[in-house]
Amino acid sequence: MIQGEPVREATVTIVGRPNVGKSTLFNRLVGRKIALVDDTPGVTRDRREGKGKLGDITFKIVDTAGLDEAEAESLAGRMRAQTEAALIDADVILFMIDARAGITPLDSHFAEIARRSSRPVVLVANKAEGRIGEAGFFEAYGLGLGEPVAISAEHGDGFADLYQALRGAWDFDGEDEPELEAGGEAEEAEPSDDDLLSRPLKLSVVGRPNAGKSTLINALVGEDRLLTGPEAGITRDAITVPWEWRGRQVAFVDTAGLRRKARVEGKLEKLSVGETIRSIRFAEVVALVIDSTAAFEKQDLQIADLCIREGRAIVIALDKWDLVEDRNETLKMLREEVTRLLPQIRGVALVPVSGLTGEGLDKLMAAAFKAREVWNKRISTGRLNRWLGGVLEQHPPPAVSGRRLKLRYMTQPKARPPHFIAFCSRPDALPESYQRYLLNGLRDAFDFPGTPLRLTLRKGDNPFAEK
Repeated sequence: MIQGEPVREATVTIVGRPNVGKSTLFNRLVGRKIALVDDTPGVTRDRREGKGKLGDITFKIVDTAGLDEAEAESLAGRMRAQTEAALIDADVILFMIDARAGITPLDSHFAEIARRSSRPVVLVANKAEGRIGEAGFFEAYGLGLGEPVAISAEHGDGFADLYQALRGAWDFDGEDEPELEAGGEAEEAEPSDDDLLSRPLKLSVVGRPNAGKSTLINALVGEDRLLTGPEAGITRDAITVPWEWRGRQVAFVDTAGLRRKARVEGKLEKLSVGETIRSIRFAEVVALVIDSTAAFEKQDLQIADLCIREGRAIVIALDKWDLVEDRNETLKMLREEVTRLLPQIRGVALVPVSGLTGEGLDKLMAAAFKAREVWNKRISTGRLNRWLGGVLEQHPPPAVSGRRLKLRYMTQPKARPPHFIAFCSRPDALPESYQRYLLNGLRDAFDFPGTPLRLTLRKGDNPFAEK
């Protein structure tokens, strides 16, 4: 047990060579399947953080990429650097081995790194259920990291012993609850207007592979928090990164790049795509990162359409802006393009940025917070119906089959995204063109730039009128 340090939430980091079950243990400790798990070695590439719980103790748990020997410039070498950075921040290290495979030279090599870290190390022998794992369990004593803890992360065996080992490594008593859970899920309950500004902004960063999403987040947070490189498709998991911008909390979610459906290959990429779609559904604002040198390709528009269908607020980050030569003309052209191609989010913020030079990052964050305010906006019923009266007087609904349609009343039952209900004499007959006219009028009259609007038609009279 560490003496002389203030009592605080411990950071517990899971390390080990590839495919020993680190992500499975991480999911077990956070109580949710939020880390991708597959039989393929090297699935995890970035550090993933979550709130772990075991018995009566809570802690920040960190899942890491598998430790592997490789050149520093290679992808495996950069993954190892991310893991070593996580070791520096750790209070307790869970060093995991595969008891069925026994001790390998890689285990011995990285056990020495863990021992030199001067952090308390708990040696975990995973997959120790049954007689097959017994030999590897006893071999683990030879690593010189103390008595191993035999567990099965998949089946939940041995966690009482793991609890005792963690208790012996750190004083978990009297910890404060963390303000932000970095597990990647959003609260579904709507916040009041009063506490909106005090809540973390849940911001998912999405786009095509190699658009610069991870580089952009690293530039914002000011550290190499996420794995980057010239290879496309490095990010696999949806990784949450807590941050603070001008005193306001942000929870970034870096996601895997979305390719065209026909190009998605293999179970692992399908799992990554599912994680990205899930992160969009739980976001408040989505930053769609587009390569400004090849903007608004078909896949960019399909990703934008997905975000619109999920009802998320959107800002568009024109990344790699440092490579653009005629900036004024390019920006003017792109504004015209987005108005023509994405009329559903007319007025969306288009922010030129560069993850490499740091250009435009403050403007992007300001646009994201503004987008959340618009996404949460509510219009009073009185204002809506005064507006509706003016619209009907200027441009009434067309007659269908010789019968005039009557729009009697409008209200906004909810926000996130703004949703309006109009009571109409014949909802099924109101043309889609007139519905678009109403939505565009709402967007202009009440200032709803860049957020999807919903309109539902119902048959009936004003429900609040006197009978």
